[in-house]
Amino acid sequence: MFIMKILAIDSSGLVAGIAVAEEDRLVAEYTVDYKKTHSQTLLPMLDEVKKMIELDLSTIDAIAVAAGPGSFTGLRIGSATAKGMAGALDKPIIEIPTIDGMAYNLFGFEGVICPIMDARRNQVYTGFYTFERNEEEESGFSFRIIREQFAADIREVTEQLNELGKNVMFLGDGVPVFAQIIKENMRVPFGFAPANCNRQHASSVAVLAQKYYLEGKTVKASRHKPEYLRMSQAERERMEKENAANR
Repeated sequence: MFIMKILAIDSSGLVAGIAVAEEDRLVAEYTVDYKKTHSQTLLPMLDEVKKMIELDLSTIDAIAVAAGPGSFTGLRIGSATAKGMAGALDKPIIEIPTIDGMAYNLFGFEGVICPIMDARRNQVYTGFYTFERNEEEESGFSFRIIREQFAADIREVTEQLNELGKNVMFLGDGVPVFAQIIKENMRVPFGFAPANCNRQHASSVAVLAQKYYLEGKTVKASRHKPEYLRMSQAERERMEKENAANR
């Protein structure tokens, strides 16, 4: 009998997370949201989980990683870790869009789920999602993407959500940054997710990755790269200087 085992990594934002999911069981999860860089925390967390559950890495079927958008440095660290392990173990990588993984935190919510990550300059990384009742699914719900992850001004996001005309639940590190703007601009009922599910969770990445694995949505380690959605600040500044010099 095939029992799927997924190791998940999420270092796309301020939170660092490691999780191991086996079929319908979350075997382990280690989450840290503290003043340390992911380069300091990720590998020690992985080692601690490995020792705690006596994990033989050769027994995992795939490595899932929050593939972006998010922190440029965090994404590079997570991707490098996933690629190194997957390459050494000869395992596939499952690329989970960061915003999709965050939305999966609110499993079963039938309104609009709107994760927002602070992208600076009044911009957010976001996407629109919902869970629809589906008797054909074992869980009773289907995960539906209303709009795939994108980068936009927070006011543009609120306008689009108002047009959908449904209840909205916000989550993510963009909430404390843009809460006031959201309150001033939303014209439909909305709320903010509580602390237990309002940031990235590697467990959500792992569970969503199980679905992707069964659908054949995997890549070889050599082909994996982060999805930034937009250029880094350094790249934007360099382009601005080059454009100014060419005028």
